[in-house]
Amino acid sequence: MNNSKSTIRKRADEIKEYQCKNLIAVLENPMDIKNIGSVIRNANALGVEKIYVVDSRQSLPDDWEELRERKSLSKISVSASKWTFVKRFNSTEECLEHLEKNRFTSVVTSPHIKGKENYVLHEADYTQSKLAVWFGNESRGVSDIVVERSESCISIPMFGMIESLNLATTTGIVLYEVTKQRREYQAKYKRANRKP
Repeated sequence: MNNSKSTIRKRADEIKEYQCKNLIAVLENPMDIKNIGSVIRNANALGVEKIYVVDSRQSLPDDWEELRERKSLSKISVSASKWTFVKRFNSTEECLEHLEKNRFTSVVTSPHIKGKENYVLHEADYTQSKLAVWFGNESRGVSDIVVERSESCISIPMFGMIESLNLATTTGIVLYEVTKQRREYQAKYKRANRKP
């Protein structure tokens, strides 16, 4: 048992410098708890610091510990739910106010041009000191209020007849690019601030 704990602690120490501080993935009213589990798995694997879930229907428990116990979530997330900070909000407005109060910049994801500024995924800059990346509902996408209060809208380039991807795939692709840029920036910043 003790050896197992020290192995986990060692792994936690090894990955610490690769975690993306002040990066939050926000899910706005996801319809299926299995999708939340998949997103948690993606976010944890890619080093995203936190996940916020807007749950306007109040279908999820307030207590994250209680939600973690649900087999439908823990099975899909493959234990990532144990290691990932998740916070639930009752409304989009409540989540936006929390992010804005804490000086986070929001960007939204959408296959369609929606924002004040619109970028293809790999052309945008994700190195803001505090960043929240919003992912919309599986059928309706992100709400207009989030688009209005976000800095930009990003889309994944697609070349087939289908214009959208499922939530798990979208978060995996988008968060890969976001975390890659943030890790490169963090490494460069760390090197620049090292004393000779």
